[in-house]
Amino acid sequence: MPEPSSLALFVVAALLLAITPGPGIFYVAARTLAGGRREGLASSFGTGLGGMVHVVAGSLGVSAIVLASAELFTALKLAGAGYLVWLGWRTIQAARQDAANVLSGGTIEPPLGGRRAFREGVVVEALNPKTAAFFLAFIPQFIDGTGSVALQFLILGFVSVLFNTLADVVVAYAASGIRQGAAARPALVRRLREGSGGAMIALGIGLALAKRPAA
Repeated sequence: MPEPSSLALFVVAALLLAITPGPGIFYVAARTLAGGRREGLASSFGTGLGGMVHVVAGSLGVSAIVLASAELFTALKLAGAGYLVWLGWRTIQAARQDAANVLSGGTIEPPLGGRRAFREGVVVEALNPKTAAFFLAFIPQFIDGTGSVALQFLILGFVSVLFNTLADVVVAYAASGIRQGAAARPALVRRLREGSGGAMIALGIGLALAKRPAA
């Protein structure tokens, strides 16, 4: 394991990075505004598991292979981008349909539910090659070359993912409070849901435009 001083530095750096607004935080906020606290929390844990996919892949060297291949990197990012855009478009359509149903006296579509939001969170994060690039650039700086590199990568990666997930949970609660405060104003709820769908589409476009890290 790294020296205590190096490990302490890693914890501080990982914590600061976790609370810095990024795609994961924006995605969880968007999902919470669209479906409520339960979906927000479920997506938080889903993105956490998706992050661990990259940690395990990084420890096994798989991520390095993907990032070294322009074709694999492009395929992965386009799959993730397409999925995010589809989720965003579906969120916008659901918000508009529910608003129309309310006006016509119909019923509102039920929320996605925790299980589906969890699965979507896993897929969104697992298909993001930028997460793999981050772990491969960040974690090795704190690894002690005298020990098991793979084991250290796994442990430090888990700590980083844990901090990220805790930050996402806080965001889910905050976004849930905003959504509940707007509950008495259906038009505002619709705009929040449409805005969250737009945010997902923007994240997808940003991912599609991401460039492969230089070797």
